[in-house]
Amino acid sequence: MTDDAGRRTQEQRRAETERRVVDAATELIATSGSRRITLAQVGKAAGYSRGIVYHQFGSRERLVEAVLDKVQRMELPAYEGNGLEQLVGIVETYLEVVSRRAPSTRAFLQLWLEALAADPVVAPLFAERDREFRRWLSEVVARGIADGSVVGDAVPEGAGALLIAIVRGCSVQLAASPEVDAASVTGEAVRVVRTAFAAPG
Repeated sequence: MTDDAGRRTQEQRRAETERRVVDAATELIATSGSRRITLAQVGKAAGYSRGIVYHQFGSRERLVEAVLDKVQRMELPAYEGNGLEQLVGIVETYLEVVSRRAPSTRAFLQLWLEALAADPVVAPLFAERDREFRRWLSEVVARGIADGSVVGDAVPEGAGALLIAIVRGCSVQLAASPEVDAASVTGEAVRVVRTAFAAPG
């Protein structure tokens, strides 16, 4: 009983340390990207030593991966019988989250730009996750074709890549230009998706 309680407490402490370190790294990456941060800087920002950060993650690369896992986490709509409406819901939810301009969004965009610049740490991490996201979006399009809500000649693989381009491109605009009205951008993105993918009739 005591051992179990002690172990749970130790696991809770470890989880809390990890959360604080990842949150601190997210804030730092949101401000200046991942290339400049050190484990010592992250430890100081989180209220720990560099040694604690190293013990938790082992390397800067693993810490960056943990940040990427956190900032990419987003609850997107599930399929409910209409593929087109799921696509619209995905675009709306994605851009609504981005429009909050939270540190996690800025960190995500910083890491994405580093991946585009072929950063040796970030680029492979993004490539893997982008493949999964593209595949999932392609499956949504394919289900929409099957249920009759998405135009029959849509090419799921190409559509998945296009949808990523829409949400990422809009995200950059919203993050870089605070004066841009998020609601109007989201509305136009939805209109584009409906126009491109809605089955006739």
